[in-house]
Amino acid sequence: MKRRDFLYYAGAGLALLTLRQAATAMEMDQMAGMNHAGHGKSAKAAGKPAGAKALTLPTGAALPPLVRLKNQSKKPGQFVATLRAAPTVVQIKPGVRTPVWTYNGSVPGPLIDVHEGDTVTIKLINQLQQPTTIHWHGLPVPPEQDGNPGSEIAPGKSRTYRFTLPVGSAGTYWFHPHPHGHTAEQVFRGLAGLFIVRAKADPLAHLPERHLVFSDLKLQTNGRIAENSMDDWMNGREGQFVLVNGHLQPTLQVLGRQRWRMWNACSARYLRLKLPEQSMIQVGTDGGLLGAPHPVTELLLAPGERAEVLVSGDGNSALMALSYDRGKMGDMPPEHDIPLLHAHFRIGVPAELPQQLRTIEPLGTPTAQKELVFSEDMDNMTDDPASMKFMINGKVFDMNRVDLTSKVGEVEAWTLRNDSDMDHPFHLHGTQFQVAERRYKGQTTPEKLLAWRDTVNVRPQESVIIHVAQQQKGRRVYHCHIIEHEDLGMMGQLDVI
Repeated sequence: MKRRDFLYYAGAGLALLTLRQAATAMEMDQMAGMNHAGHGKSAKAAGKPAGAKALTLPTGAALPPLVRLKNQSKKPGQFVATLRAAPTVVQIKPGVRTPVWTYNGSVPGPLIDVHEGDTVTIKLINQLQQPTTIHWHGLPVPPEQDGNPGSEIAPGKSRTYRFTLPVGSAGTYWFHPHPHGHTAEQVFRGLAGLFIVRAKADPLAHLPERHLVFSDLKLQTNGRIAENSMDDWMNGREGQFVLVNGHLQPTLQVLGRQRWRMWNACSARYLRLKLPEQSMIQVGTDGGLLGAPHPVTELLLAPGERAEVLVSGDGNSALMALSYDRGKMGDMPPEHDIPLLHAHFRIGVPAELPQQLRTIEPLGTPTAQKELVFSEDMDNMTDDPASMKFMINGKVFDMNRVDLTSKVGEVEAWTLRNDSDMDHPFHLHGTQFQVAERRYKGQTTPEKLLAWRDTVNVRPQESVIIHVAQQQKGRRVYHCHIIEHEDLGMMGQLDVI
């Protein structure tokens, strides 16, 4: 493909922001009437008008807790609630109001906090002008309950999702829309929420826990969310503001050892996390705890990935997102380090750290093989995003085509080969998998950590081998979790029989 020959518009961001509602009737009417086509003609990026002053956001607020979705059920083991996907307006700073799309009026959306064995019943009411779904990212839910493309909820309609969380499913998850062609817009306008499944016996339950949701926000100078530019569609959308729980560079007090659950809820931004001069121990991945604590100096979270870390130390430090070159195309500005939050650490009473967190067994010897090849084609690009081709095995997504078939319970080895020019984070619906090895520049490296994941990054010219076994019959999808690439075709369908 032709590379770095393209000069497009200005690129950036994903809108996820927790702020108080400040709607006016006129603005609400404007938002209610919006109906953007996911694959229409490209909208010009909202550049700064001549003489306009750059928009800034306040920094330094205390890190707020996430809004929790209230359980309407009084029965033990039952979680029942309602989510409304609807337009609203938030005040991002005094005098600046931003129309967004939210679950129950907050962005990031609410946190669902449940236990293994619970039955979850969620009614989604769609008050958008587009079809939508809820995908329960990483959760082992039945295919018909997973909000896949093809099971959209029409505007003005509702549906109820219901599933029971099996023992062994404890972990850090999230939920977001998945209607093909509209996913990118619905997420960058604010639709995403968080989901924690807790174990019956958690070896780290004695530690204070904080939740850190990373997102980025692309705003025009008037405070409104910018449309996607051609750069956004090509590289994935990144915003000029990188937020934590909806705030720019918030502050946090850390006494002793804390457990941080972290979500990369960005559309495309990679987070190479570092906490200078303080201790950071990884204890969990997408699908829950590791077998044992694993000290790290930095940690890469691709879009869609989650991690759990234990932090401690003494003095002041900033959690940083260090620069990471993921191979963006076009005339893009250089990568740079970004401070995410500022923390003040104090030494407290030492908290016990178990040497074993859980037992993780290898899936076993694969009896079936699959290969997915990621590629892209920009040779016939026009100013229509749909002219870009992001492909798996040489094909763009077709909702009427089944690409792969698997058998329930069969252990498979999937080779994920990236023949494109940029990183692609691979996500598989319906199950967790284990990364077995990586092949890069002629070297094969066994994966250091035996862990459960549902998202893994694949670098250009790298192959990642995963072991996976689907446990429920039905249709699943798999795709790149740079959401613009997903919407433009880097997705396939799997039938589990």
